[in-house]
Formats: sequence, structure tokens, C-alpha cells
Amino acid sequence: MKIVADKHIPFLEGVFEPYAEVVYIDGRQINHDDVVDADALIIRTRTKCNADLLDGTKVKLISTATIGTDHIDLDYCARHGIEVHNAEGCNAGGVMQYVFSALYGVAARKNIKLDGANFGIIGVGHVGSKVEHMARYLGFNVLRCDPPRAAAEGEEGFCSLEYLLANSQIVTMHTPLDDTTRGMADEEFFMLMQPGAIFINASRGEVMNEDALKAAYPKLGAAIIDTWNNEPDVDEDLIELVDVATPHIAGYSFQGKQNGTASAVQSVAHHFGIEELYDYYPENDIPDHEPKLLDLKDKKQGEIAAVFQYNYPIFTDDFRFRMEPGNFEKMRSNYQYRREFYVE
Repeated sequence: MKIVADKHIPFLEGVFEPYAEVVYIDGRQINHDDVVDADALIIRTRTKCNADLLDGTKVKLISTATIGTDHIDLDYCARHGIEVHNAEGCNAGGVMQYVFSALYGVAARKNIKLDGANFGIIGVGHVGSKVEHMARYLGFNVLRCDPPRAAAEGEEGFCSLEYLLANSQIVTMHTPLDDTTRGMADEEFFMLMQPGAIFINASRGEVMNEDALKAAYPKLGAAIIDTWNNEPDVDEDLIELVDVATPHIAGYSFQGKQNGTASAVQSVAHHFGIEELYDYYPENDIPDHEPKLLDLKDKKQGEIAAVFQYNYPIFTDDFRFRMEPGNFEKMRSNYQYRREFYVE
């Protein structure tokens, strides 16, 4: 059995070696010749799994240690009997942490009052639900737009995109990237937003039209961007314009990476019958790195901002990215995974 794996996936090296030949390659460099005799691929978003990569190979399983699957041609895989597994919800806690550290940090810098704000969440899956829980805990009025969930569960508790944009002082995107969401945040989207509203995108870069965001920015209270069009060749003018700019690391928590790798390993183990790894989970060998419970009840906005910044000083990531935007991939590969926090 042969496995080709992205060498930047943490905790993976040594796990499969007792059972398989494992070849580690930079995810962006994995090509057809590398995988022609591979049985499984363990990847991140940087490996594009399509006909060019997969035609004529032995690959039977692609396991991505990420939530998204937009880097994988799912139709091709279905037609050719290739199983695809993604790590649903693996980094939800890290993205939630990012959203609130950024939101309260920007609000403090720009003297924006958050009390009583309507908090609009577009996409209420694993990540959006974590964001919703924290928002409600902090006393925000939550508006939710998720057409697939509304169709499955009923319209109660959900609203249209138009209503959310017109009535939210904070708008955060947590949708997958597909044909229904690509370019969703376009000129009309920003026109519908309230003047002074805060826009956050920590989902996929291509869900927003960057030219539309640039044009709308003077109307907005702030913009917080972690995901970009054309990564890693991002628009440096947009980096300079927005209030928080980071290199697609919102989900890069220690626990998120543990979860993603565990999901990938377990899926490969179950597919190929490696029983010893069915319940694999990476060991935590860093002291005091378990998720931290925060008590934010009855705290004022400034106190909450200070707690968030203490636990995740997001402007350090912002500063480093602005200084070296050309090192997008290097920053992601060498990122020091942070400890998550949560509330009851």
C-alpha cells in the first residue's frame, strides 16, 4: 500500500509507516507522476485533485485534512470510484476564535460600539454554529441565512440574504465555496449592507468579489479578511485597505490541526482496514495547550476585547502578513498553532 501525503500536515509523519509506504511532498508540488501508483492521498487545499492529477492512477481514496472540498473534482471522483473524505468541522473552534478576536480588536481600535448589534451569519454549518453560540453568549441579536438548512429544517429561525444584509451591523461569511456561493459578496451584496457595518470573510476567498469590496469599503465600518482570491498571489492593495488581513490562518488552532489530521488518518484506516488506527488522535505534548474556558459574563466590551487579545493577539498575525505578503505560503506552513478558547 502506498500513500502520498502533503508534508505540511502536522502530526502525520510516522503514523502510517508501519502499514504502508508513505511519500511526503509539498502539497502544491504533488503531480501525476507522484500519485500514479498511490492507493491514497492525504492532502490540504493546495493540492488540486482533478483529471490532470488522477487519470490513470491507482488512487482509491482522497482524504483532505480540511473542511472544504472545492480543491477536489467531486464529480470526477464519483465517476471513477474514488472515495473522498473531508474533515468536517475540524477547525470550527479556531475560526470562531479568529472572528471574535478580530471583531473586538477592530472595534476597540476604531471605537465601534458593539452592544445591541445585530450579528448576521451567512452559512450556519459547523463553523457558523460555533460563531452563533459565541455571539448569543455575548448578547448579540443573531440573524441566520442558510438556504440549505432552511429548506431541510423549515424557514423559522432563518432569514433571506437580503434581510440579513439590510439589518445587520456585523456580517460574517461561513459558507462553502460552490456554484451557489462563488462571488456571492458582489456589488449588490455590499450595496445592501448598512453604512458602518463590519464585514468578515474567513470562509473562502472566492465567495467575495474583491473589486466590489474595494469599492464598498468607504461605506463599511471595517473589513476583516482571512481568505483571498488567487491565493497565494493575493491583492496587496486590498491587504493595505482592510482593517485585519491574515494569510488564511483563521482555523489554524492547535486543536483544529489535531482534529483535521485525526479525521484524515481515521478515514484512511477505515478504508483500508488498519484497525490499530481506527480511533487515532494526535497526542498533545504541549503543556497547557488544551482548549481554554472563558468566563465573559457581565464583562464590558473593553474587558472582553482584552481577554480575546490576551488569548489570541490577532494583530501580530496581521502585522507579519502586511510586512511580507509575498510569504503567504511560508507563513501558513510555519504558523505556530494557537490554543483555542470557548464559552459554556
